[in-house]
Amino acid sequence: MTFPLAAWIDSHPDCRHNLAKSGMVGSIPSPRPTEAEVQRADDTELRRLLAEDLGVDRNRVFLTTGASAGNSLTVLFLARQRKGSVRGSCRVCHPEYPPLFDTARWAGFRVTETAMPTDLAVVSQPRNPEGDLWDRSRLLDWAGDARSLLVDEEFREFARSRSVLGAGRPGLWTTGSFTKFYAGDDLRLGWVVAPEEQAVEFARFHGLVTNELSPYSVAGAARALREREKTRRRVRQILTVNLAAARAAFPGLRPPEAPLFFDRPDAFEDGDGLARRALRHSVLVCPGSYFGDPLGVRICMTRPSFPSDLRAYLRVRDRVPNAGRSARPRPGGTARAKDAPS
Repeated sequence: MTFPLAAWIDSHPDCRHNLAKSGMVGSIPSPRPTEAEVQRADDTELRRLLAEDLGVDRNRVFLTTGASAGNSLTVLFLARQRKGSVRGSCRVCHPEYPPLFDTARWAGFRVTETAMPTDLAVVSQPRNPEGDLWDRSRLLDWAGDARSLLVDEEFREFARSRSVLGAGRPGLWTTGSFTKFYAGDDLRLGWVVAPEEQAVEFARFHGLVTNELSPYSVAGAARALREREKTRRRVRQILTVNLAAARAAFPGLRPPEAPLFFDRPDAFEDGDGLARRALRHSVLVCPGSYFGDPLGVRICMTRPSFPSDLRAYLRVRDRVPNAGRSARPRPGGTARAKDAPS
């Protein structure tokens, strides 16, 4: 059983034009450890490598089966820490990756976009689905009055940016995985970095609710880190072409820092209707309602076939005459239709 966004993507594998896959799996080779590497797999060494890359102490790094698992563990841990019976609040900026705020809601947080003191703020950086990367001051200002801040850095490698962990903010948690940039879907390996002041307590919780990871996953993740520059060259070759196709189709598109963007075409009253219409033409995009903004769709640029897939999407998108709807402005967006107001 998967969450609704994943179920939507996985239930339509035969679409001729797939603009829904946000990771590089199938587009570049996946990490494949040797038998000797698997036999030598050492999760302590992997945590050291990750800690070195992220600029933190190894004891703050905890391995998980993926970024979504890391996000869920973090949210549940923070929910348990709330004092008394008062329902805590969680700030989000829609559109946003759904497990971040859906898990918070399930854990008992009241999800809100309101600027007021809050127990938790959750955000992806670069943002999924809009692809933009907030500068550090904007991010810290947005979450300034939040007791805890959870930043999903799943797409950070695409942006070649340093982790927000360097800000040294108290109560800052980050997560990531090898799924998107490294095409490591079959590794099923991610991580959580806990704040220094909560690492010991989180270690107890992590030990209770997680299982030992497979040596294959650990060895594959270590190989992925060693081969990062080779992977970067392969990813760049694909995304350079795809970004050029996207900018030609959307002249107002600000180049996203992640291989995805959010399209809000004026011709459609809702993104779900557009996604369903596209599906009837064997074009797969992700409905915006999954991300908390029903007025658009998420489009991913990870496949070598993106230029032709995008043309197929545009044929569907432009087939309906403009209904005269004004696009709702959203903070932090990167993509706007070429005829949408700025």
